[in-house]
Amino acid sequence: MNAAPQNLRDVFDRTFAAIGRERAAFAPNLSLQEVGTVTAVSTGIARVSGLPGAGFEEILQFPGGVSGIAFNLDEDEISVVLLDDYTRLHAGDEVRRTGRVMDVAVGDGLLGRVIDPLGRPLDGNGVVTASTRAPIERPAAAIMDRAPVTEPLQSGLKVVDALIPIGRGQRELIVGDRQTGKTTLAIDTILNQRGHDVLCVYCAIGQRAAAVAKTLAVLRRQGAMEYTVVLVTEGNDPPGLTYIAPYAATSIAEHFMEAGRDVLIVYDDLTQHARAYRELSLLLRRPPGREAFPGDIFYIHSRLLERATHLCPERGGGSLTALPVIETEAQNISAYIPTNLISITDGQIYLSPSLFELGVLPAVDVGKSVSRVGGKAQRAAYRAVAGDLKLAYAQFEELETFARFGARLEEDTRKRIEHGRRIRACLKQAEFSPVPVPAQIAVLLTLMAGLFDPVPLDRMAAAEQAVRDAATDLPQDLCARFDTAAKLDDKDRATIIDIASRALARLQLPAPANSAAGSAAEPGSARPEPS
Repeated sequence: MNAAPQNLRDVFDRTFAAIGRERAAFAPNLSLQEVGTVTAVSTGIARVSGLPGAGFEEILQFPGGVSGIAFNLDEDEISVVLLDDYTRLHAGDEVRRTGRVMDVAVGDGLLGRVIDPLGRPLDGNGVVTASTRAPIERPAAAIMDRAPVTEPLQSGLKVVDALIPIGRGQRELIVGDRQTGKTTLAIDTILNQRGHDVLCVYCAIGQRAAAVAKTLAVLRRQGAMEYTVVLVTEGNDPPGLTYIAPYAATSIAEHFMEAGRDVLIVYDDLTQHARAYRELSLLLRRPPGREAFPGDIFYIHSRLLERATHLCPERGGGSLTALPVIETEAQNISAYIPTNLISITDGQIYLSPSLFELGVLPAVDVGKSVSRVGGKAQRAAYRAVAGDLKLAYAQFEELETFARFGARLEEDTRKRIEHGRRIRACLKQAEFSPVPVPAQIAVLLTLMAGLFDPVPLDRMAAAEQAVRDAATDLPQDLCARFDTAAKLDDKDRATIIDIASRALARLQLPAPANSAAGSAAEPGSARPEPS
C-alpha cells in the first residue's frame, strides 16, 4: 500500500529538482526590481506611488533617462526632485529604484574640465575620465580630525591679504550688492593660486550663460584651468540640479583634500542656491517661514560649509578653504540668508556699492569686513607692516566724513586725511592682476613709512608700480622669509625702504612741503577723489 505514495513522492522530487536546475540556468538573467508609478508631475517635482522600500535621497530612475532624488517620504507617496528635463514625463509612467544615493565623479581627471553636477561634460572635450565616485552628501570631518588654521591662503589682493587675511581651511563669506565685484574678487583669488600648489573648484550656481562664459575665458587666458575644476548650473536648469550643485562640487574638493592637497572652493553664489531650495520646498508643500524660506534653510548651508576644514596630519593634513558668495539687496546685510551665512562662516568681506561707484576697486569696506581666523595664519611680515593700517584707514574715513562739512581742520588732521588718501590709493588694484607677496610687503612698508605722502594722488599709480617693480631686486633670502614665520628686523626694513626710496626718487616727485601745502590749502578739499 505504501509503494504508490513512495513512487509519487519520487516523481515530485524529480520534478522539483528539474525546475530548480532550469531556474538556476536562467538566474543570471533575472533580477528583482521595485517599480512604482508617477502620479503627478509639476515644475521640477514628481509624485510617485508604489515604492515602499525607497530611502531618503535615493536616486530614482524615470523613462527617457530622467533621474530624481527621493525627498519627501510620505505614507502614501514619495515626492521626487527631478534632475533632468521633466517635460516628457507624464502621470502613469514607470519609475524604478536604483538602491544608491546621488554621487559624482571625482579625481585628477576632472582638472581643467567643465562639468554639471551629474558629472556630464559641458566643454565639448569628451567624456570625463574618473574611476572613483563619491556621494555628494557626506558628514563633515569630526572635531578630533581637524587641525588649527595656521597657513595663509594668499589672494593676491593687497586689501585682503593685509587687512582681512584668509587661512587655509577657513570659510570667508563674500557679500555685497549686485555688480560690486564679488565674482571678480573670487576669480582673482583663484588666479593667485598658480604655482602655490593649491587646487581650485569654481561652482557657478544658477548663473547666466554669458557670465559663466566670461569667467571661463578669464581662467583659460590666465592658465588657471590647469589646476581648476569648474562645475556649472545655469539659470534655466531644473531647480533640483541647482540645489545639488554645491554639494557635488564639495565632494570633488574633498577628494583632493583627503589626498593631502590644499583646495580652494568658490560657491558663486549661494543666493541662487537658497532660492532654488525655496522653490523646491514650496512645491513640496513644506511650510514656509521667514521671507518664505523653509525652516531648514540654515541647515542646508551649515552642513555644506562645515565640510570646509584643515585636516590633522594623521588624516593627511589637507585643507579645504571655502569662499561662499552671497548677494544682498540695498546693502541689507541683516536679511535672512546673509545673517545665516555670516553666523556660519569665519568672517566676511563686504563689498560696498558706494566705493564701487567712486572707483575704489576692489570695493572692500574695511570697516564692515572681518576675518575671525585668518589673522592667526597671517605671516609675521604682514603683521609687521600692516598692523596699524586698518586703524589708520578707519580713522581716515571718519575724518573724511567730518571734513565734508567744510570745517577748518588742524594740521595733524590734514596730514591724517592725506595719508589716508594714499592708503586708499595703494589698496586699489586692477582686476585679474594679483600682486605677489614681496611686492605687497614692499608697497605696504613704503606706505606706512610715509614715503608715499608727498606723491600727488594722480601719480600714485605710477609710484606704486615703481615700488612693485623695485621689489624684484630684493634679496632672495629676504623674500624667502616672507613665506615663513620669521619677523622682519630693522635691517630688513631698512633694505626694503632703501630700495623703495630709490625707486620713488627716479620719478622726480615734488618736495613733501609743497605737496602738503597744496593739498591742505582748502578745508573743503578733503573729499573723495573722483574715479
